[in-house]
Amino acid sequence: MAYVALAPLRHRSFALAVISNFTSSVGTWMQSVALGVYFTETTHNPVWLGLLTFCGWLPAIIGSPLGGIVADRFDRQKWIQLNNLIMTVTATLLAVALFMDHLTPFVACTLALIEGLSSSSSWAGWQSLLRDLVDTDEVVAAISLSSAQFNLGRIIGPVLAAAALGFGSPAICFVANAVSFAVVVIMFFFVKTKPRAKVLTKVQPLKELVVGMKQAWRVLGCRYPIIGVGIVGLIISPFITLIPAMAIDVLHSGRVGTSWLVTAQGVGAVIAAFTLPAVTRRTSRAKVIKYSMAMLAVGDFLYGASPNFVCAMLSLTLLGGAYVGALNGFNAAVQLYAPISERSRILSLYTLSLSVFYPFGALLTSWLSKLVGIREITLISAGLMALVVLYLVIRGEKVWSAISGPVVESK
Repeated sequence: MAYVALAPLRHRSFALAVISNFTSSVGTWMQSVALGVYFTETTHNPVWLGLLTFCGWLPAIIGSPLGGIVADRFDRQKWIQLNNLIMTVTATLLAVALFMDHLTPFVACTLALIEGLSSSSSWAGWQSLLRDLVDTDEVVAAISLSSAQFNLGRIIGPVLAAAALGFGSPAICFVANAVSFAVVVIMFFFVKTKPRAKVLTKVQPLKELVVGMKQAWRVLGCRYPIIGVGIVGLIISPFITLIPAMAIDVLHSGRVGTSWLVTAQGVGAVIAAFTLPAVTRRTSRAKVIKYSMAMLAVGDFLYGASPNFVCAMLSLTLLGGAYVGALNGFNAAVQLYAPISERSRILSLYTLSLSVFYPFGALLTSWLSKLVGIREITLISAGLMALVVLYLVIRGEKVWSAISGPVVESK
């Protein structure tokens, strides 16, 4: 089981890319926790948490398709480096604003818009680059390792953030994030892939995007996962945004509690990322996705109903594992079924689906939680997810067969 999960690391360029992204993930989660704590403590208004998520993710409407088009035509490594350089600047400006006592929700949201645009553009390049760094039969494991590094960052980042917040300023977390982006810029000088055939046709962004959209809709193994990740993003993903509010205002566990709740989700995610590739090989992607979605409903319900901090941590561990199981399964299907010539654009649409529905869900959920309560809105989300799972169990045969069928390489 361990060999299956770790096999892609035998490829030097993949290993370098994952290590650099892991470093960036640690910095990202340090900044995310610090920002969430800072604005929860200074405003005690969960709507600001929703707005920060909204501003950080919504630029993907532009960034993700743009990143897909660029990644299908030009050097993906250089595109990733350029965007990480921009994010180095935004994280630095966040620290400077706090040092100068000018960090307001408006400033943070403005910088989140810029960082979100670069992040989504870079992510589109990374997603399409990933398959070129490993063998075809290692794609699922490679995606799981990519997810594992991100969620391992979710474990380590909050712990480091708790230390920084306990002994210093949130600005320490912002500086650490800036450094982590710079590490990606440096490391990707050493990431190499086989030369690709140059695209000599004139750049026509709208036309190329439409072609990618038509292919994504035509190939059912891409269409259903793109829809699926949007549904999960809208209904379940907002729990991530509201963790600081749940920890500080509901469970009364403060800054340290916020860090531990985020860490608990990361622990579940890392466990799932290392174990599910072997489970997928023994069963199927469809079964892993199906049971992961069911566990999303169960985990979210237990989290919303948690009577104390320990129960909330255990629930988030289950929820984190289920979340990774569902999203990795969807991602792997798109990676495997997307035609090579449109792969970056189709993957950008996958990213776009999550990046649009998650922030809208976060904004709506944060507003509703202000009206009815964080626990209550979490339980409602769990109920909605249970209805989706029930529908797929009864009427989803076409969906499951589409994402578990044989993979045919197409250009």
